[in-house]
Amino acid sequence: MKREKSDALFEKAKTYFPGGVNSPVRAFRSVGGTPLFIERGKGSHIWDADGNEFIDFCGSWGPLILGHANDKVVAAIKKTVEYGSSFGAPTALENELAELILNNNKYIQKLRFVSSGTEAVMSAIRLARGYTKRNKILKFEGCYHGHSDSLLVKAGSGLVTFGNSSSAGVPESFVNETIVVSLNNEAAVKQAFIDFKDQIACVIIEPIPANNGLLLQRKEYLQFLRDICIENKTLLLFDEVISGFRIGFTGAAGYYNIAPDIITYGKIIGGGLPVGMYGASAEIMSNISPEGNVYQAGTLSGNPVAMAAGIAQLTECLKPNFYTELEKKTSTFVTALNDYAVLNRYSFKVFSIGSIFWFAFTDALNVQSAEEIVPESMKYFKVLHKELLERGVYLGPSGYEVGFISEAHTTQTLNSVQRVVMECLDVAMK
Repeated sequence: MKREKSDALFEKAKTYFPGGVNSPVRAFRSVGGTPLFIERGKGSHIWDADGNEFIDFCGSWGPLILGHANDKVVAAIKKTVEYGSSFGAPTALENELAELILNNNKYIQKLRFVSSGTEAVMSAIRLARGYTKRNKILKFEGCYHGHSDSLLVKAGSGLVTFGNSSSAGVPESFVNETIVVSLNNEAAVKQAFIDFKDQIACVIIEPIPANNGLLLQRKEYLQFLRDICIENKTLLLFDEVISGFRIGFTGAAGYYNIAPDIITYGKIIGGGLPVGMYGASAEIMSNISPEGNVYQAGTLSGNPVAMAAGIAQLTECLKPNFYTELEKKTSTFVTALNDYAVLNRYSFKVFSIGSIFWFAFTDALNVQSAEEIVPESMKYFKVLHKELLERGVYLGPSGYEVGFISEAHTTQTLNSVQRVVMECLDVAMK
């Protein structure tokens, strides 16, 4: 595989950006080597600056559920941008995308568009605090909710802790408003509500945790969170920036048939352009400015080009059997790899839900909390990632990241990738 142009671009990038990148995981540090500089994409394939071609399972970290440069999405973007890229004023496209979402999602009644998943979650947390008149939030180790201060907090050493900042620059006062407990631990949640009675504004969780492995939770556990929040007059916040519109049009809320109080979305609703969104009941959303006293604003919120891309993409997602076919392809792909691992007695398993999958080097039947991921297993992923790249398969450069299958991944393509992954597993497990 040629790397000269990507290597040269990275050397130049290091003189412009911290670490040579504009988002940390792109730096390839956990898998070694230098990042590939991508030049173009189409369907399930991408090409880098050196002309190398890859079958892509990163999909820009999830938004590209139709694949790269989908014809309908591209046409919508081109048509819209010819009339202007931003106005700082309302457009009919905002209404159209909102109507498309609300008419097909019974879990929210009103919404607000923003420009990223981080912004959506940050705004939703503020809304929860403003609505409940409480300050503390409860989050879970192993769930990532963007890089806002109060959420860059990792667990401490106790059952229920205020945790520790996972980033420099986060004041201790922010950390002290965030309670952190382990996933899949009902006792810890109950203890938190005892220790901080009438102080918790919201419980925030990725109902399908997919930022630190794929930590699939029991429906009973999510229902427990729903029930204990109601009991304590605390809001339940589902962060569905990844799972929303990915495993179904109504995301994890619909998949598990559990109604949270607030939901955050992102990624897929922008058709590959920057976007985020949060929604709730009309009563809760009435607290947002200018209707209420919880302030949130954004120059590029509801950007017309992003709205047009989202309309085009979500319209395709509403086609009959769209999600059924996507899940079927993913399940067939995953099953073949798991069968191969069992046959060869490899400590390897592919976890999946909908069209999301995760390669884990483990013998466990389930991995439901961050503590269950063995850090030493990442040395096997490092080898696997390198071998896959050399054979033209692109995954996110971290063993803690999930992969995504799009509509553009054909059965023939997935069958060929199965054989490649098996070959690379043989190398990684030596």
